[in-house]
Amino acid sequence: MPPSSTPKLIAVDLDGTLLNLQGEPHARDAAALRAAADAGVVVSILTGRLYSGTRRAAEIVGIRGPVGCVDGSQLVDVATHTTLMHRGIRGDHALLLRDTLVKRGPATFLFAKDAIVHDARGGDFIAYVSTWSDDVRATDEVSKHAFWELEDGITAVVAVGSSTEIHGALEDIQRDLASHAQVAVFPIRQRPGQWGMIARASGGTKGSALTWLAEHHGIGIRETVVVGDWLNDLSMFAVAGRSFAMGQAPDEVKTSATDVLHETSAEGGGIARIITEVFGVSI
Repeated sequence: MPPSSTPKLIAVDLDGTLLNLQGEPHARDAAALRAAADAGVVVSILTGRLYSGTRRAAEIVGIRGPVGCVDGSQLVDVATHTTLMHRGIRGDHALLLRDTLVKRGPATFLFAKDAIVHDARGGDFIAYVSTWSDDVRATDEVSKHAFWELEDGITAVVAVGSSTEIHGALEDIQRDLASHAQVAVFPIRQRPGQWGMIARASGGTKGSALTWLAEHHGIGIRETVVVGDWLNDLSMFAVAGRSFAMGQAPDEVKTSATDVLHETSAEGGGIARIITEVFGVSI
């Protein structure tokens, strides 16, 4: 499908898209994004990771402007490491979320101040959450950590546990915090029988972050191109002028994109092809 207007911005997902299976940017794709930026294309990242888990990839690609983190809950300027926008769960709502998780009992990981905090209950799942940030901290009891009462609020909470624990927490949050928090639950493929949950402040998505980036750069939303591989990318697919799904993406993601790449995150090269074919930039 042709783009609806001349593309001027490309935003890429990290895990499953720009990064290889070892968590490193594919060299060809990183070089292509640098070439695009040199040619005047605005290059950004939209990821589920915290900024601390995004920064290295952004610097390898050569990004100097804003990137969107935690699925649109935070926008950070890479040049200054300054938070430009943050959607947090604050005050009594954060404490109610905390108390719900204590009652239901899953292992809890608190995302705030660009760090992840956990206690002994989360020890078995550190490898699962560590891709979100390189600043992972242990504490005696995560429920008593001072981050719950930050004025700026908590960025997100990830919980891991049994289906009963996670779906029970989901029911409570949807009942008590429906207008203040958005929640997603999912089976953890690496751990059969275990479920995960992520809760963030309402209103932030990759789609809202893409809209913010376009306005920030004075670009029409239909002049944007995005690349992703998972369900959290659907919101940016819905608003972008052109959207590309990675070759290994689920069918639901592929059918929501304007285009589907044959390249996968294992081999890379899909982003480089977009830079050449869509933006006309030689690599």
